[in-house]
Order: sequence, then C-alpha cells, then structure tokens
Amino acid sequence: MKIEKFENIEAWQKARKLVKLIYELTINGALRKDYGLKDQLQRSSVSVMSNIAEGFGRKTDKEFIYFLIIARASAYELQSHLYVIFDLEYITKQQFDQLYDMATETIKLINGFIRYLRK
Repeated sequence: MKIEKFENIEAWQKARKLVKLIYELTINGALRKDYGLKDQLQRSSVSVMSNIAEGFGRKTDKEFIYFLIIARASAYELQSHLYVIFDLEYITKQQFDQLYDMATETIKLINGFIRYLRK
C-alpha cells in the first residue's frame, strides 16, 4: 500500500493529537507563564509531526528514515520535558501518564514505520 499523503501516516496523526494536548496544557495551565519551558514543550511536540511530514516530502526511503529518526528523538525529548513539568508540579500524575504514554505510542509507530521502510 502506497501512502499518498503524509496526513495518512498513523504516526503523524498520533503526533498531531499530542501537539494539541501540549498546546492546551501550555496555553491554559500554570505552565503558560513559564515561557522557556512552555516553548521547549511546544517545539519538541511540533518537531515530531513536522519531521514526519518533511521526511515524507523527501521522496526517498533513506531520507525519510533520517527524518523519522529525528522525529523519534523529538518525542524522547518531549518525554524528558514531561518529567520536568511533573517534578515542578505543573501537571498531575494522570496528565503525565497520558502524555508520556501518547509519546510512547508515537515512538512505537515511528519505529514500526522505520522498520517497514528499511525492508
């Protein structure tokens, strides 16, 4: 099955949902005034979905894999930032778990896609 649009990539769809949750958290919560950390959270989450899309646009599997690896690294970066905001009590354990698990699911989808492209 050939993917015609990056919007059809399941990892991109999951990353998009994660971005929405991160923005809701950083715009509405106590975190909204911690500008540096808010910016880092937003940038790392957006980087996941952006790099998936950019890799798709490169049109070669080798380049696509390279950008998927960057997207995966950004998801790990986001998970690290989640520990910071949890430790600073900007979010609850339940919020942490939800966001961390969603990032993990995104990483798994990216890993699966990398394996697929390497075949």
